[in-house]
Amino acid sequence: MWLIFALLSAVFAALTSILAKIGIEGVNSNLATAIRTVVVVLLAWGMVFLTDTQGGITNISRKSWIFLILSGLATGASWLCYYKALQIGEASKVVPIDKLSVVITLILAFVFLHEKVTIKSVIGCVLIGAGTLFMVL
Repeated sequence: MWLIFALLSAVFAALTSILAKIGIEGVNSNLATAIRTVVVVLLAWGMVFLTDTQGGITNISRKSWIFLILSGLATGASWLCYYKALQIGEASKVVPIDKLSVVITLILAFVFLHEKVTIKSVIGCVLIGAGTLFMVL
């Protein structure tokens, strides 16, 4: 089931880039990010109430709160930078560079989460990195 959600995530991320590039024309990138964020917040809380999981908020540990807040700050910074880059650059170049996050995530997962480094993951990282450079140069 995770694979289906991962593929849907990729499709929605692609739509996000194209729709944002069209919608951001003539709009300040920070304002556009704020509008997007409000929509995401409403959608996320809507899903929480739709699935009746709002009661779980009291069970979240201090550690989880800290890391979820830090993750939110990183997401916000990413979105602000992404929208600015998308506003002034070509989507066909901005998006591949943004997807270098895959390579960075794998490296961070190896270092901080102690996930297993395999030859397949190393080759994949190198190919993604090389493919990104090939696309934007």
